[in-house]
Amino acid sequence: MEELRELREEIDRIDEEILRLLNERAKIARKIGEIKKRKNMEIHVPERERAIFEKLLKLNKEKFKENFPSEALVHIYREIISACLSLEKPLRIAYLGPKATFTHQAALEFFGFSAQYVSCATIRDVFEEVESKRADYGVVPVENTIEGVVNYTLDMFLESDLKISGEVVIPISLHLLSVAEDLSEIRKVYSHKVALGQCRKWLEKNLPNAQLIETESTAKACEIALEEEGASAVASEVASYTYHLNILARNIQENSDNFTRFLIISLREMKPTGKDKTSLIFAVRDEPGALYKALEAFYKRGVNLTKIESRPSRKKAWDYVFFVDLEGHKEEEKIKEVLSDLKERTQMVKILGSYPRALFSE
Repeated sequence: MEELRELREEIDRIDEEILRLLNERAKIARKIGEIKKRKNMEIHVPERERAIFEKLLKLNKEKFKENFPSEALVHIYREIISACLSLEKPLRIAYLGPKATFTHQAALEFFGFSAQYVSCATIRDVFEEVESKRADYGVVPVENTIEGVVNYTLDMFLESDLKISGEVVIPISLHLLSVAEDLSEIRKVYSHKVALGQCRKWLEKNLPNAQLIETESTAKACEIALEEEGASAVASEVASYTYHLNILARNIQENSDNFTRFLIISLREMKPTGKDKTSLIFAVRDEPGALYKALEAFYKRGVNLTKIESRPSRKKAWDYVFFVDLEGHKEEEKIKEVLSDLKERTQMVKILGSYPRALFSE
């Protein structure tokens, strides 16, 4: 017991030192913010944040042999950076709502809890909030490993001049939530039809007599579960603590490889970080081999395409544009050459942005 007491005292001492250093960091962050304001500089610098994460992960692996889990380290520093940034200027983030959805979760993971969040009813509303400068950034879903691309998000880039400033990829983990404390109390299960579909086998096996009821969103399901006796909701972990619901069962989705990618949109251009991705749209001429010629521009210089998706151009019937993600930043010499060559081979090229790849996605 004496040994245990001594170890706990050591932890208390370390915690006090961590708290002192956090306050010291916050003080320095405030001074940096004052300098930025005087010189009319950008308060938020995502490239700097990415460099901090990369440096910490490298130190954790090489110097400390990763005793502390890497993903947890990023989450902790995300909140530290978010809190310090709020002392300089709180970021205003628009996202496809309502709150406690997976888009809300993605926004929290990227910007932290100290940012100010604005829930938007549609993807168009998110774009408009950022375009009008009522929000600094927007967060929208772009693709899911099971459901495929979010076409409306892609289509918005055809008419908007906003840039992609970043991306975040999160696992879609679904849980059974309720004010009840035991599965035996559950009579109804509410959720969005997609969420119910992804959990149907588990629900049939574990709650065969429960009524499954579709709602407009997982957040709406949580609101009902909060008020109705014997009700539960299928939703995210973020929803559990947003609505103060118990998690009766975790990870009840059928597919464990269910991930959704979200884009961070803004009016800003991102500088190279060394681990970047570029997204663009191009349209080919109406002639034989046009798409082949366009793709040859990437092949000739060994540029890897991580995604290509076609969408109607909405200008005339059977006319298409192509959305492409490629490895590299548009300021890199090789990528500059590819883009120059691509413009000569196509009718139109629109660069949507160069931005850091999502952490842990490599």
